[in-house]
Amino acid sequence: MAPPAKKFINNPNDVVTEFIEGLVETYPGLQYLDGLPEVKVVLRADVSAADYDKVAVISGGGSGHEPAQAGYVGEGMLTAAICGDVFASPPVDSIIAGIRAVTGPMGCLLVVTNYTGDRLNFGLAAELAKTEGFKVETVIVGDDCALPPPRGISGRRGLAGTVLVHKVAGAAAAAGLSLEEVAAEAKHASEMVGTMGVALTVCSLPGQATSDRLGPEKMELGLGVHGEPGAAVVDIQPVDVVVSHVLQQILSPETNYVPITRGNSVVLMVNGLGGTPLMELMIAAGKAVPKLQLEFGLAVDRVYTGSFMSSLDMAGFSISIMKADQSILERLDAPTKGPSWPVGTDGNRPPSKIPVPLPPFQQNKNEESLGRPQELSQQGRILEAAIKAAATVVISLKDSLNEWDGKVGDGDCGSTMCRGATAILEDMKNYYPLNDAAETVNEIGSSIRRVMGGTSGIIYSLLCKAAYAELKANAQSEVTPKNWSDALKSSISAVSKYGGASAGYRTMLDALIPASKVLEEKLSVGEDPVSAFVLSAEAATAGAESTIQMQAQAGRSSYVSAEILASIPDPGAMAAAAWYSAAARAVKEQSQGL
Repeated sequence: MAPPAKKFINNPNDVVTEFIEGLVETYPGLQYLDGLPEVKVVLRADVSAADYDKVAVISGGGSGHEPAQAGYVGEGMLTAAICGDVFASPPVDSIIAGIRAVTGPMGCLLVVTNYTGDRLNFGLAAELAKTEGFKVETVIVGDDCALPPPRGISGRRGLAGTVLVHKVAGAAAAAGLSLEEVAAEAKHASEMVGTMGVALTVCSLPGQATSDRLGPEKMELGLGVHGEPGAAVVDIQPVDVVVSHVLQQILSPETNYVPITRGNSVVLMVNGLGGTPLMELMIAAGKAVPKLQLEFGLAVDRVYTGSFMSSLDMAGFSISIMKADQSILERLDAPTKGPSWPVGTDGNRPPSKIPVPLPPFQQNKNEESLGRPQELSQQGRILEAAIKAAATVVISLKDSLNEWDGKVGDGDCGSTMCRGATAILEDMKNYYPLNDAAETVNEIGSSIRRVMGGTSGIIYSLLCKAAYAELKANAQSEVTPKNWSDALKSSISAVSKYGGASAGYRTMLDALIPASKVLEEKLSVGEDPVSAFVLSAEAATAGAESTIQMQAQAGRSSYVSAEILASIPDPGAMAAAAWYSAAARAVKEQSQGL
């Protein structure tokens, strides 16, 4: 029998109660009714039924969809949220307790997601409240567009579009509208929105094993927020393809789920289902907006991206599209103290991008110095071969470097180095003035700086900048082997100065320092420069391999235990030794051909 999924919880039966306790500690504007664990109701701390002079907006449902619904309790959104157990509708007694706590003479609106348990429990609570003299209206939200109609008596499921309905209803209530008017606006908003979800995994319930219904290379289209099966299980597709499918499904004229046609204005919500990084949600949003604009002819007036209605830890997202007239936009833009409603999403939208500022001197550079020469000198051919060999070997080592780095760092050394090497090879085709060694080194640094992030990028940028400065200051028309040796030495000094590392720190310098020493020594005794380069490359390799015996004193490896480090060489040192050695071999081959 599979073990329960790993979670930071205590007793699985207490997760909702403890969530509520943590929520109100975090947000002082919230309270809960003193009926835990049976009555789980979160409400505004500034509202009392006895003197509340606005329509109360109440929602709720099973827990596990946080921040929905309790995260939207606050002025301008929900007045109270009724929390059931995980994926279980709240009982009638909890709902009626919430109604009694916050409903004044203006009455209350119940916003209910379209699931049988929610409809029945909130429906009975509404009827009981009416017998107690409360004015109650109910709006059912069913925004699911994944499954083809008809759906029998069940209808369309309530998904993340419900959050937009909360906002419209809450803003209308805050504006002082009557119960009938608030209900009418909420009902209209619910009819304007459609949602569809996709997922790479199903969710794991507290105390239960994780289902393996989806294989490692599969994804599910149209599954519900409780992990219930959706429309189809398919092979994993790029997010471009997934977003296109979801938008087509929501806006399909055949199903006509939402009354949206070309020329309309819409609101887009990209909602994380609990286990999807914000980076991936933003990628989906970035792809959805131009598709809506160009392929469907829609004006995208608002974009909300984040986790608004989750499914515990499900790796997936949903897209909601709401037809937006001016009144809906005003309700969405109205202020709220609901803690989980996104801020900074009004309609003032400057251009998405502006040009990257260039340094003033770049415009004055000689065009020839920035371009590849029509004819390469002997030095230019040798330099080109060395650069090509060095970059190519780095690209070939991508997976190995990532594997090593995954054990002693953050797992991206190979990918980062590969981006830099790829940019170097591409830029060299057109931009490197290969007959000018100093300027070529400077341009290599520019390529690296443009595409390589993190510590590796800045270290290699420092290397190139220091080498460029040394070559520019001391080299004549032809760069001598000693000039190259001095440039390497200056580069190492710069990295050591700004990065703090030196020999024995288990970094790339443990490859370059031995190489520099051997190169300098061999040249000083009259060794053939090519042979000196090859011997220094052997020293670089030996130095890199010796890092397996070192305790890290710099970088992320310094946080890793000595036991783990003792089985893995430093990835940065291995990468440096690899490109240095490849360059030496290329120089040797070019020299033999002369």
